[in-house]
Amino acid sequence: MEKKPEEQVKKKGFLGRIKEATDDKQEQLEILSTFVRLGILVWSGGILTLAYIQLPPALGIPEQKLDPTFIASVFTGVLATFGVQAAKKAGEGGGNGGISKADVERLIEAAGRTAPSQTIRLEQAPIVIKTDGPPVKSTIN
Repeated sequence: MEKKPEEQVKKKGFLGRIKEATDDKQEQLEILSTFVRLGILVWSGGILTLAYIQLPPALGIPEQKLDPTFIASVFTGVLATFGVQAAKKAGEGGGNGGISKADVERLIEAAGRTAPSQTIRLEQAPIVIKTDGPPVKSTIN
């Protein structure tokens, strides 16, 4: 009896599996992009979690003092690429920060009564504000 040579099956990596799954290059890049965004989401979520919990001393990991602002902005930015946005509280308006026009007018009126100041409200952009120099007097007689 003759022995048949064993076929060597080459294990494919992650990128090889993506190439095998689809022939379209654009679709392959979309899949890879999704996995990269998921990786960043998991990383930033993990860092945010570690910023707010206290690990047991038995692990021997020292407590890290970090400002989670940057990590939170990365986390919300990646979530936004997936179409997830923070929920608005009841009563919040559109893109004006939750302050209605009546509230703004009331604040302007109250500020006018408390201090001598002038409030300029711009409704249209772009506006250029510049000063002219002092008038030039001619020295020719």
